[in-house]
Parts: sequence; structure tokens; C-alpha cells
Amino acid sequence: MNSKLCARCKGKGLCGRPFCPILEKFRSVESTVSGISGETSIFGASPPSVFVGRHNYPLVRAGPMIPPHLDGDEAIRLEDPKAMLRMKIQDVISSRSQLVRANTGINVKNARNPDNPLIERSQELALSKRPVDTEAWFSKPIQNKLKFDNVLTPMGPSGELERFDIPENPRVPGKVDSLVYDTDALAKDAISELWDSNIPAEHITRLFSIGLLGQERRLVPTRWSITAVDDLVGKDMLVNIRDYQQISEIRVFSGEVFGNRFEVLLMPGEFCFELVEVWMPRTVWSGQSTWIESDSESYSGKRGYSNLAGGYYACRLGVLEHLKKIRRQASVFVVREIRPEYWAPLGVWVVREGIRNAMGSRSMTFESVGSALQDMSTRIRTPYNEWKEKARMLSDIRAQRALDSFFSI
Repeated sequence: MNSKLCARCKGKGLCGRPFCPILEKFRSVESTVSGISGETSIFGASPPSVFVGRHNYPLVRAGPMIPPHLDGDEAIRLEDPKAMLRMKIQDVISSRSQLVRANTGINVKNARNPDNPLIERSQELALSKRPVDTEAWFSKPIQNKLKFDNVLTPMGPSGELERFDIPENPRVPGKVDSLVYDTDALAKDAISELWDSNIPAEHITRLFSIGLLGQERRLVPTRWSITAVDDLVGKDMLVNIRDYQQISEIRVFSGEVFGNRFEVLLMPGEFCFELVEVWMPRTVWSGQSTWIESDSESYSGKRGYSNLAGGYYACRLGVLEHLKKIRRQASVFVVREIRPEYWAPLGVWVVREGIRNAMGSRSMTFESVGSALQDMSTRIRTPYNEWKEKARMLSDIRAQRALDSFFSI
């Protein structure tokens, strides 16, 4: 395997193989799922959660995700990133592996008037803000095969859904109810309005994914909807942030979750953003070598899809939330160093929550960009000279401000 291709691909299939050999090795944790494989019916409280696949698009597999035998208090933590942050990686996998993916086929264009009643019930489930008791029957025994992804949170076994019932009424927030029935609102406007109403990202994502938002209703694969929500909300925040006064100090924020180290440098200037990802040897995707890549955007915004995939938009969103809170704009430079401790992919939520934790920490103030970078480098294990070459923003600052002496560390 080519480690550079693996780091760039992250399981998307760029190598042409039918299955990612790196992700396949995590099937070994399937033994953590007990009492599910071979069952033809299950009952439990869905967190609530739904899943829409992307294979064979626009004819996809979709349906609810149900953890057997769990009550509402236990089920809700399976979709709560704050709760998962308090776990170890193995515990996150073990907990999420309880979520059975109940699948049925549908054309993504049939979201408004589903020709499959199972999708209609999945939409009803997605409305709820609290766990919903759910019972499902399968046409074949459940297959004990877990799903891992660089964007998605780990998921458990899957089965061909025959029918399922929701024996209780979902509890639907008023704002969700009004926007789901507003077929004149654009999806991007509905998403931003839900976000501003403090509807959790996970709730917004499942509404968008299962085809309940926007004028042209259609199902959106879950991995796409996660990134779309992060991107659309970020762009909406930027409309106001670009008009804010610039920060007056150079500040550094730091944090770490699951072996992901985040160093965030805020500098006086108009908004621009750059993320450098450093995958150390023996992490999920890097093999035996270090892989370093970057992506950025100027004041005018991002062009095209990021080569860093969903992590770019999740990282940018966490920083933008902070700038919106303090009502300032800044030039932003971020280093994310992924260490060997991050041995299994847990999903892009790790980046979003990791940045939020970093931005919520006490920042440090510096007299120069150089001294700030020197401080950041003391917490980044990879030598500065190895990742600075990928940092286009630092080169621009050198050229614009003649600060070469400050970058000698």
C-alpha cells in the first residue's frame, strides 16, 4: 500500500480496491458486539439516529439506527459528542457498535413522497430531539459487520429492514417542526436558522440527510450531509464575521482529544484560514511515514472542495464559532497533528469537538508571529521545518511583513 495515497484517500477507494484494507483491520472489534448477529427482530430506543448510504447513488440504502435493549438514557449518549469525548477510543467503538443499521432501498429523489413507508417512518424518527422506542423486523438475519469511516462515527451491524414501528410520539422542537413544513425555505437557510436556534449539529444533519429540509427535498448520504452542514453554517457565519473589527493581538489556543493535537494561531488581519494536517507515523492512515498536507482560503472564500475533506470544514467551523462569539475577525492558522494514539477512525466530529475544546481554553498572547510559532512548536512533536513548507500563509506573512528573522526557530 502507498501510505501517501492512503492518507489522502482515507477510505474513499482511490486505490480501486473494493474494500479499504486499513479499515478492514478494525473488523477485529466485531467481537465487542454480542447478542445481535443472527437476530431477525430488535427493540430499543433509537438515539434518535438515521443513516443514508452513498453506494450506487442515487439508488441508496437508508433507514433508522437502533441499539437493541437500550433505554433512552443509555441510547442518547451514542449520538452525543460530549459524552463520547469522555470515553476511550475502544469505548467509543464498543458503544457505537450497538447501533444496528436497518436498511432499505430508495431513490434519493423520492424524499418528499416516499414510495417506501419505511423511509417515511425514518423521517418521523429523525424529527425527534429525544430517544424514541423503536421495533424493527428484518427479512434476513442481521450481519455482524461494523462500519468505519474518516467522516462517519463508527456504526454497528446491518440488516435488510422489512418493517418497523415507532410505538411512541417523537418529541419535536417547534423550530424543527416549522422548518420541516416550510417548503419555500432553501436548505441552506433552514440549516442556518436551526443552528441559530441551538438545534444540535447531529439533529440538523439527520434532518438534511433524510430529506426533510429545503425546497427540493431529496435524501443526502450521511457522510455528505455532515460536511455540508459544517460548510453551510460556516459560510453563513462568515457573512457577519468579515464585517467585524480585526483582533488587536496575536493569540494561540491549544488542545488535544484522542491523540489529535490542535494549535490555533489568530493574527490581526482580515479573515483568511489555513489548516495544516500532520499525520505522524503509525496513525490510522500514515503507515510508517509522516504525511503532511494543507488547504486554505482567502478573504473571498473557499474555492472548490477541500483536499483535506470534511476535517477542513469541521475545523473552520469551530474557529468561526469563537470569532462570532467575540465579534472579531482574524487571520487563522491551524496545525492539527494526528498522533499514533489515534489508532482508529472515529469520525469528523473529533475535529469539530477538538477545535471547540481548544478555542475554549485559555489563550496565550505574543508580541510576534515568530514567537507564537515557536511556542506552538514546543507542543507539536513533528519538527517545525517539516510542516512549515506546507504553510502557505506563513510564506505570505514573510513576504508582506518582512518577518524572516521571527521565523527562525
